[in-house]
Amino acid sequence: MSGVDDGNSAEDNNAGTVVVGGGLAAAHCVHELRKGGYGKPITVVTDEDAIPYERPPLSKEFLQGKKDVVEFQPFPREWYAKSSVELRLGVTATAIDTANKVVGLSDSTSIGYENLVIATGCRSRLGGRASNMTGWDLPGVHTLRSLADSQALKEQLVEGNRLVIIGAGWIGMEVAASARAAGVQVTVLTPDEAPLAVAMGTEFGSHVARLHIKNGVHCRFGTMVNGITLDPESGLKVVTSTGDVAADVVLLAIGAVPNNELAAQAGLDVGTGVLVDAQLRSSDPSVLAIGDIAEAFNTTLGRSLRVEHWDNAIRQGKLAAATILGREESYDWLPYFFTDQFDLGMEYVGDRAADDDAVLRGDPGSEEFIIFWLRKGIITAAMNVNIWDVNDHLRGLVGKSISAERLADTSLDLLSL
Repeated sequence: MSGVDDGNSAEDNNAGTVVVGGGLAAAHCVHELRKGGYGKPITVVTDEDAIPYERPPLSKEFLQGKKDVVEFQPFPREWYAKSSVELRLGVTATAIDTANKVVGLSDSTSIGYENLVIATGCRSRLGGRASNMTGWDLPGVHTLRSLADSQALKEQLVEGNRLVIIGAGWIGMEVAASARAAGVQVTVLTPDEAPLAVAMGTEFGSHVARLHIKNGVHCRFGTMVNGITLDPESGLKVVTSTGDVAADVVLLAIGAVPNNELAAQAGLDVGTGVLVDAQLRSSDPSVLAIGDIAEAFNTTLGRSLRVEHWDNAIRQGKLAAATILGREESYDWLPYFFTDQFDLGMEYVGDRAADDDAVLRGDPGSEEFIIFWLRKGIITAAMNVNIWDVNDHLRGLVGKSISAERLADTSLDLLSL
């Protein structure tokens, strides 16, 4: 596109690398560049006022008041200054001119680049299942994607308040656990038959449901939300297919949408995210995409995928830096993520499909077990629940052919599989 026409170009601006976005992927990209000896200018442009930070604590430790933001900023403000990384906080990238290698900004300035890294992440979904939902913008109705979102929600998680969570994915269930720890009454509404059923299947989802119910969370499965209303006297009310639910605060946790628009307007190839190769280069080789926004070709799996998790953000940030530095590295790792809810801790590695066969190793009632997923006899993913120091071994089993009987047989030592 050519929407940035103030005459600035990459050459005019002594261009180096510009990173658009202020999340974990952006932080690790610029850190790895400087660590690798990159001497050209680096600028981070983010519409948030905070320096880059991790997002998992927003639904857990920060929301519970156990961590302050400085504790989950991977690099302190002083590092950026000492490393000559310019932070343009509270500024939005409005346009990318790929012909002239210039990014237009919301403060009416522009900046040239030699390499541009798009790390714009995702925003909370307000469409899809919520496309016909009235009242999503009422006072007291929240989403959770940013530090400001988490702070606003935390202020309303007061003991005795009634929180209704619409959606039973990772963020919804983590917030449910955090809210119960604060003495908040919690109701989770989902059209699915169990929490996390879409992401992880009903075997694990049923266990999560039992855990939350045991800890006082009210779960209403098979429930469609039709709208939210606000009465000046009685407060918020969530209108559903199984009856109305009164609330003091409502959280919309129905998924996320990648912020593709900037890349699409620039003419870059876009699918579910910005399409990039195994080195994270887009259809314009001087533009890379990383983190939640990147639909990247994975050399181990032999296909492209988009992953919205902490581990991937760190690794892709470092890989983008390696690509800019001219190293021969590629996107070859398996997806990994974790969660903590009440006394449940889990780690997952691999890439399961909804129709993969699930194999349970151990008794879920004991709170310690492993689930394997197989496709045509090949392990596609594995998850350990409250069993620690086995994830590296599980990672090594993904892609191997091991019978379901052996995987389920707890008399066999896990390390012998």
